[in-house]
Amino acid sequence: MAELRRRATEAAAPRREEGLVVCENLVRIYQTEGVEVQALQGLDLTVAQGEMIAVIGASGSGKSTLLGILSGQDVPTAGAAEVAGHDLLAMKRRERLDYRRSTVGFVWQQTFRNLLPYLTAAENVMLPMTYTGIKSSQRRARAEELLNLLSVGHCRDRTPDTLSGGEQQRVAVAVANANEPRVLFADEPTGELDTATSDEVFAALRRANEELGVTVIVVTHDALVSEQVQRTVRIRNGRTSTEVLRRVATGEDGVEVRTAEEYAVLDASGRLQLPGEFTERLHLRKRVRLALESDHIGVWPDEAARRAKSEADRADGTDGTENVP
Repeated sequence: MAELRRRATEAAAPRREEGLVVCENLVRIYQTEGVEVQALQGLDLTVAQGEMIAVIGASGSGKSTLLGILSGQDVPTAGAAEVAGHDLLAMKRRERLDYRRSTVGFVWQQTFRNLLPYLTAAENVMLPMTYTGIKSSQRRARAEELLNLLSVGHCRDRTPDTLSGGEQQRVAVAVANANEPRVLFADEPTGELDTATSDEVFAALRRANEELGVTVIVVTHDALVSEQVQRTVRIRNGRTSTEVLRRVATGEDGVEVRTAEEYAVLDASGRLQLPGEFTERLHLRKRVRLALESDHIGVWPDEAARRAKSEADRADGTDGTENVP
């Protein structure tokens, strides 16, 4: 384990991207009943100050492990991870506690985990402020300012059991921003809500991002949610595999056109993950042929895989030549 940590950390050292959140060659290994489980296998990720991104992936892909590490609730095994200048591998226990209280905010999927049931909405928002030295005379005003910003000012004197699920989550966003964090993490924040209510909660996250300047990282399986951000990062097998970048361009006719383009992510070692639908369609297995062209790299199946594809295509009634040189 120590040797793995040393190698992964050294591999990350020569190249350090600039960003508010930076992960390089991040590794997380768990020991479960004598079995070693590698949840993160050299993950790279950079998030700029002020960005709002979505992280998606199948169950077991590593996205929740990543969120736990970045929010200070878990410790990586190896590699490099920094958030707002904090080295997450080097922090001591007290530093980690201060980090969770002042540098990051967190919104859970389960509404009951975000709010104390015996406190009003305003009191829930004021509670984190007691840990960072905000004067008591300022707490109420800041709490009401946040609740109003997120369109739940009318809930200030109500306890969570009298609020709808959407109102609870918007109050939770206010709680997460109480101490002016640099980064807000949201773990499936709309997972228990209907579509209309989810839109309200996501609008609250976007407002916090735009009005308060907090960087927002949302982990979600909801395609509709992930499509509402400019960048969606997909994690597969413990690594970032693809990114979807969305842009809004104005044409010569003045009409706005929204585009979305998917990119494979190339890590520091030159590795990338080809999308599953690509490898399945071309029967790419174990090894592939590469060709360097002037402006791209060609990837083709080897002879055995090509023959398997040809047989499958003949069975389907096709000629077996599509996308094969």
